[in-house]
Parts: sequence; C-alpha cells; structure tokens
Amino acid sequence: MAFHFHSHSHSQFLLFFFLTAGLALLFPSTAEPHLTENYYEKTCPKFNDIVQQVVTDKQMATPTTAAAVLRLFFHDCVLEGCDASLLIASNSFNKAERDHDTNVNLPGDGFDTIARIKTSLELQCPGVVSCADIITAATRNLVNMVGGPHYRVSFGRKDGLVSRADRVDGHYAKTNMTLSEIINLFASKKLSVQDLVALSGAHTIGFSHCREFSNRIFNFSKTSDIDPTLNANFAKGLKNLCANYTSNPGMSAFNDVMTPGKFDNMYFRNLQRGLGLLITDQALMADERTKPLVDLYASDEKKFFEDFAQSMIKVSLMNVKTGKHGEVRRRCDAFNNLKT
Repeated sequence: MAFHFHSHSHSQFLLFFFLTAGLALLFPSTAEPHLTENYYEKTCPKFNDIVQQVVTDKQMATPTTAAAVLRLFFHDCVLEGCDASLLIASNSFNKAERDHDTNVNLPGDGFDTIARIKTSLELQCPGVVSCADIITAATRNLVNMVGGPHYRVSFGRKDGLVSRADRVDGHYAKTNMTLSEIINLFASKKLSVQDLVALSGAHTIGFSHCREFSNRIFNFSKTSDIDPTLNANFAKGLKNLCANYTSNPGMSAFNDVMTPGKFDNMYFRNLQRGLGLLITDQALMADERTKPLVDLYASDEKKFFEDFAQSMIKVSLMNVKTGKHGEVRRRCDAFNNLKT
C-alpha cells in the first residue's frame, strides 16, 4: 500500500491478514514471557527515539511509507508469526517468503524504512534490537503519525530462523475469496469478525493496483460492464484511470479516494456510498455479519480507533519467538548464520 504515484506495491490488504496465531491469542501470557514495554530501557535507551526519528524523516520524504510499513507488518505476522521472516532475502540455497508471488510486489519503502532503523540502532547499540521489534514499533509510530491511534506495544521478540516461499500458500486471504472464506480463515487463527472489519480499516491509507479491481469495472457480467455495487461516477473515474492497466501494470488507485493520506474512518463511510475499491472491501457492506460494524465505525471514529488498536496488539503477539527460538539479526535481510 502506498500512494498513487508509486507503482511498487499492490494491495491485497484487507485480505491477507493474519493468520498464524494459535496459542499466542488464546494464552498471550505464554506467548510473551519476556515481552515488556520497557524491554530496551537499559540495553538500548534511545530505541524509541531512533525509531521515531527515522520514520518521521522517511514519512516526510515519502508519503507512501506509513501504508508500506503497515502492509509489511501484516504480511510478516501472518506467516511464521511476528518474527521478521518476511525481511529475509533469498539466496542460492533458499527462496524466501518475500519472493513468493503474494509478496513480490510489497512496497520497497517498507523494507527500506526497517533497514534504515536497523542501521541506526546497530550504530547505537549493536546486536541488541531485533528486526521483529523494529517492524512492530515502526508500524505503531507511523499509524499514529498519519492520524491513527497510538497503542501500547511490548518488545522482546526474537527474529525467526525460517523464511521459505513454499510455506506461504494458504495463509493470505485473496481478492477472489468470498467473505465467508475470509471470515473462516480469520476464525481459524482466533481472529473475530470484529477483528476482520477493524483491520480492514487499514485501507484508509494506501493504494491498490488496477489489476486487483479491474474485474469490477471491465466486463463485470453479461448484463453489466461495471459492478452495480460501485458508485457510478467512481466507476467511470476508475475506468479512465485504469484504461491502459494491462500495458502499464503500475497503474493504481487510492484505497480511500476521499482522504488517502490520513488514517481516519473514511474507509467505512466510503463503503456506505459504494466507494469501496476492492470487491472484498465492498462485500463488508453487503453482509449481515459485517455491515453493522461498518456502520458503527462509519459513525464513530473513536470506536474504530479503539478496536483497530486492540486488533493490532493481538496481531503483534502472533507466534512471537523468544529466548532460544530466535536470534537478533545483525542485518534484517540475512540470518546470522547462512543456512545451506
């Protein structure tokens, strides 16, 4: 996710969340035996200041950054848990998660932001702060920076020791899934319908590539060229924007056409007006299991922020590694010991 003038991300956002949770959600205390808010207070006292400085500079220079890092966080936690396995680069012995088709178009600004923070922290307190904690902190700070809620997160995650593209399938929801399939996918990971709708609100920032919604605006059905649930003027604008998307795959549109750079509840208000971009977004408005939550969040931004924050905390604890189950990487894109 990011903005219209960049072409390097594609947004399946709503979607993909999460989906490796298990005991971390049922018994958070067992999943985070060493996670505390002040984990780095003594070992790296400038941890928070450095994260904040880097993300501020990056967001000011590149307004795509908040959405990019937020997507990175989701895609990382979904598979193997929140352990920075998504950051690992492939080598001749291993094709890593980030090179699976699902992840290959994740925005470069997200990876760049985490790498910059890691570099700054290694100069200040080498070998101390995990890449997994950096992603968690950067995401929280950036969401807050663009207008979203500030929520409390704990630290002490270790970086994972596995990152394999062949483990990716089945962990991300996709735009061609029904809402029931997505709800079931979430439920299998102990995430509720409320979590699903609240987290879908992340689509209040960022963009999606035309190919992800082209079936709604070109040859939708035998009786209608466009999806009738789409606002007619919105659909016309999208058709013009995406007219050449097959020859220019970088073409994209804002997920929230009204306030694309601000984290607010406009995403839900847009759904009420037929301005949801992805078919899986608009489906939330059409289903009796999700519509009441869409209407609630559309009318009460404070409630949306509260629920979004709680769901983000839940995701941040998914399958966390501590102790000997992980390591603190020297570089975020490589294990400390090359796996062959």
